[in-house]
Amino acid sequence: MEPVLDLAGIGFGPSNLALAIAVEEHALPVRARFFERQPRFGWHRGMLLEDATMQVSFLKDLVTLRNPTSGFSFLCYLRDRGRLIDFVNHKNLFPLRKEFHDYFEWAAEQVGHHVSYGAEVSQVRTCDDGFEFTVGEQQVRARNLVLATGLEANLPDGIETSDRIWHNKDLLTRVDSLKNPRQVVVVGAGQSAAEAVAFFHDRFPEAEVHGVFARYGYSPADDSSFANRIFDPAAVDDFYSAPEEVKQKLMGYHANTNYGVVDGDLIEELYRRVYREKVVGRQRLLLHNTSKLTDVTADGKCVVESLAGGGQLPIDADVIVYATGYRPANPVRLLGDLAHHCERDERGRLKVTRDYRVVTDNGLRGGIYLQGGTEHTHGITSSLLSNTAVRVGEILDSVLRRVAQQQAEPKLQAVK
Repeated sequence: MEPVLDLAGIGFGPSNLALAIAVEEHALPVRARFFERQPRFGWHRGMLLEDATMQVSFLKDLVTLRNPTSGFSFLCYLRDRGRLIDFVNHKNLFPLRKEFHDYFEWAAEQVGHHVSYGAEVSQVRTCDDGFEFTVGEQQVRARNLVLATGLEANLPDGIETSDRIWHNKDLLTRVDSLKNPRQVVVVGAGQSAAEAVAFFHDRFPEAEVHGVFARYGYSPADDSSFANRIFDPAAVDDFYSAPEEVKQKLMGYHANTNYGVVDGDLIEELYRRVYREKVVGRQRLLLHNTSKLTDVTADGKCVVESLAGGGQLPIDADVIVYATGYRPANPVRLLGDLAHHCERDERGRLKVTRDYRVVTDNGLRGGIYLQGGTEHTHGITSSLLSNTAVRVGEILDSVLRRVAQQQAEPKLQAVK
């Protein structure tokens, strides 16, 4: 059996990639391994549209806010790709999403010796060292687990995907199956929905593209300087220590920095398209505000129903795309029976310490850390890139403190 790991990372998206880099850069050796069920690194590949840009500054990359001198920064990536001067001349804080994905892949390749791809973790159980679990035919032991199981596609109740019903996460992987569509429907009012509407409108110049949302129109994201302080590392401290009613207010006040909002330039572009088509007398970009989609069938038939007047418009769609967001995957689902050792609050939510460790009873010796699924305790940056670099540094420091304590316990018992 392999030596006991100090930490085992389950999932290898940007969050645990940043943690792997922190392990690589640590002054002392850290026994760590990351397990990813996908065959290679990938991050929202289905929405890597040609013109889509990041909604976060390149300085909030995998490392810079933790270690500004790191060789894993986005600027070092640009230097290696021969585009550093070109990027500086571009005078832009927000890279293309495809470019940032390439940065992630570049970084993942450099720490690939810490990662097992195509590795499904199962049968997690407790042991004297902390945890033991199965990966294929291998048994792995680890003192601590860091769960970064990501997000799951969110669909309205009763909706299931089919050949003609997709979630937007599959947009680019499935769009080539469409042959000269006549009617396309996109449900949702956020950034991904607006991007999908623009994408279909460009890609299929003969198709009618219907955007359906309950709001009166797309709402702009608040990315003003003061509002952006909600993403600061210090804001995590403020949020964590705040009473529950204050937490709820803060999430409500600043929801428009991240949830269900659209980049202002894209809103203006879509409005220009709608107005231009009215002028030329051929309108194929149709935005149905204060509306909902009903009577959806697997073959694409549906009805756009006005929430205000009750009017109905039947559509026989070639495809219906739900850009209805994501929900956190149950972070302790893979623990199986061990999940009952994790303590919960009065609302059934996991109790989490400031260092992102799940509060557990005495039945578990090892530590369980979360990257994501902590909005109720740590605030809006729980699953966002904005605070990833700082968060992984805090998690690694906590893991190593626990490892040192665990290693010291036998010595203390021997002295007694």
